[in-house]
Amino acid sequence: MAIAFEALAIAGAALFAAWALYVSLVEHPARMETGPAAARIAFRSSYRRAAPWQAAFASLTFASGLAAALVTSAWAWALGGVVVGAAVPFTLLVVMPTTRRLLASAPLDDRDAGALLRRWGHLHWIRSGLGAGGLVVLLLAAHLR
Repeated sequence: MAIAFEALAIAGAALFAAWALYVSLVEHPARMETGPAAARIAFRSSYRRAAPWQAAFASLTFASGLAAALVTSAWAWALGGVVVGAAVPFTLLVVMPTTRRLLASAPLDDRDAGALLRRWGHLHWIRSGLGAGGLVVLLLAAHLR
């Protein structure tokens, strides 16, 4: 049972981190090159598709990391799960106000849209860091097992 929880934690973290890093390194910079109005349109479509997946991967990692820690008594599994899982409250509390403004149907001038998209991109790097950091912790936990 421990191996199943550990595998789920690592897989969830790897998927979360890979997806988040792809957005930070590739998708968001490419979208920003199109100009604020087009970038906002692309953001809306992309965000609505990606958000449920990212939330699911972060939640899966959190739950399976805690379960692995309970079964194995190795605290590193819980730490890795909590680091990746922290992306959910971070998103809801810190990123969501910016996201809501970008998703709203209210018009934004290019300057405001550009500023919001840049802010979102910077905040998303924190999510990418949580995913990558949590994955490293989980891989170290597996190595030390």
